[in-house]
Amino acid sequence: MHDFSVLVLPGAYASSVANTLDILGTAAVLAPRLRLPRPRWRLLSPQGGDVALSSGMRIGTRALPGRAGADVSTWIVPGLGVDNPPELAARLARDDAALAIAALRRHGARGGAVAASCSAVFLLQAGGLLRGRHVTTSWWLASELRRLQPDCVVDADRMVCADGPVSSAGAAFAQSDLMLHLLRSRFGTALADMVGKVLLIDGRQAQAPFVVPSMLSNGNELVRRLTQRIEAALPRPPSVAALAEEFAMSPRTLARHVRAATGTGALALVQSVRLNRARALIESSRMTIEQVAAQVGYEDATALRRLMRRSAGATPSRFRSGSRSV
Repeated sequence: MHDFSVLVLPGAYASSVANTLDILGTAAVLAPRLRLPRPRWRLLSPQGGDVALSSGMRIGTRALPGRAGADVSTWIVPGLGVDNPPELAARLARDDAALAIAALRRHGARGGAVAASCSAVFLLQAGGLLRGRHVTTSWWLASELRRLQPDCVVDADRMVCADGPVSSAGAAFAQSDLMLHLLRSRFGTALADMVGKVLLIDGRQAQAPFVVPSMLSNGNELVRRLTQRIEAALPRPPSVAALAEEFAMSPRTLARHVRAATGTGALALVQSVRLNRARALIESSRMTIEQVAAQVGYEDATALRRLMRRSAGATPSRFRSGSRSV
């Protein structure tokens, strides 16, 4: 019996697949030291055989089982290697994706656990496994997931969400956070923590520090123009009311359009642009935190520190020390 079944589709993000296997391999080496059983896993794909991943890499797999047998493994799907809604829709329409979706649906229907990161979360959605669940995905795809599955809660700020038998994670390298979560759930905290320490993987809780406001638009022209307008106005960002007037709509209508495109409110978009500029200045300049705060329109550094701690889980100085220690 296997603990994990890693389902790989052609074109999958190579680093996400390799990350999965490296973490499982490391766990298998370390488990005996903790007197724990070694994790067991199998590599599956819709047709089996060698599967071409992104970046020209290939990996050997077994074909999906034809019959639904006894299977207590957690099915894991690494990122699909696509990064925008049109490409994602085209990828999910392919025959191999249909086979994967059907297999995930069958496994979920039997009460099996499933996990996916980045664009692969949409395979779970297509299989009907996200209804009523609390989930996450890559922050720039969150609005598309909300559109497709309005009855689930999409928390784009979270790195990993676990809701019953369904676990989901953010962008491709959140696969490492997802794998540590799955190890912790199946084999306990000690093994997951040891793997994290050996591989130098920090426990990350939020995607918020990595959001690029301009990418939130996902092709939405209004959000793109709003983002550009806010960036150009710094250090004196316009109010939501002023933006609404400039774009010839009411504040309520503006807020509705922004939320539909990004999953956040108009004020949150303004704050995101300001904080993104602040982080860029902290990482790339010798400005003091007080000077950075002034450059993005905060009266004092205390307000900037408080907002960065709330949104990114870290103080401004952490970003500076991190960028200089590379």
